[in-house]
Amino acid sequence: MSEVTIDFAWGSAGLRDRLPVSDLIVIVDALSFSTAVDVAVSRGAEVIPYRYRDDTAAAFAAEHEARLAGPRRAGGPSLSPPSLDQLAAGDRLVLPSPNGATLSTLVDGKPAYAACLRNATAVVAALQAGAAKREQTRIAVIAAGEHWPDGSLRPALEDLLGAGAVLARLKGRLSPDAKAAAAAYRELRGDLADALALCPSGQELIAAGYPDDVAWATAEDSSTAVPLLREGRYSDASGI
Repeated sequence: MSEVTIDFAWGSAGLRDRLPVSDLIVIVDALSFSTAVDVAVSRGAEVIPYRYRDDTAAAFAAEHEARLAGPRRAGGPSLSPPSLDQLAAGDRLVLPSPNGATLSTLVDGKPAYAACLRNATAVVAALQAGAAKREQTRIAVIAAGEHWPDGSLRPALEDLLGAGAVLARLKGRLSPDAKAAAAAYRELRGDLADALALCPSGQELIAAGYPDDVAWATAEDSSTAVPLLREGRYSDASGI
């Protein structure tokens, strides 16, 4: 039987720490990168993560023959999950974000999955299948978090719960931090909609006029997509 060890960490520093010793990476940015990626790939689109939507993003999108996601207020494809509902198979989207997308650019070619509440069960099934092919597997679940104005990490409840949803489903030896995240998810599982609506990130989105972003993010196990990052692009690996 395969031996599976499971870690949990926060942000880019946590990812860099766990990356050298991990075989499989899970990135959780529930509001909203991971949820947006899930919606996009479930429709057959590809998502190319990019660190920031700055002056270099348009050239990067053109180089990859992809559409560049814009700000939510622009009305087209953006980090808002409902805005990606009309994507079609074969569409290619560059999706910048300072959290989940940035982490995705740091995985250095290792298999990485974008997980959220919508696809937790589907992603875990893929992780367990991948681990079964190895004698020993180390999985790192990374909660993206947000940032305070000074740039320091702001732990985010939505990412703790999204990561906890994955960790609570995984079979293996969980680190103490992973057990704590799974316990937080189990404690709030019956009240996820209120938890995300009342946390700071959810409040910010609702106040900005995007309550549907929060509602889509709380639709637990509504998706069977498995967003897998390969050659710098997320696509649905559920059929592999």
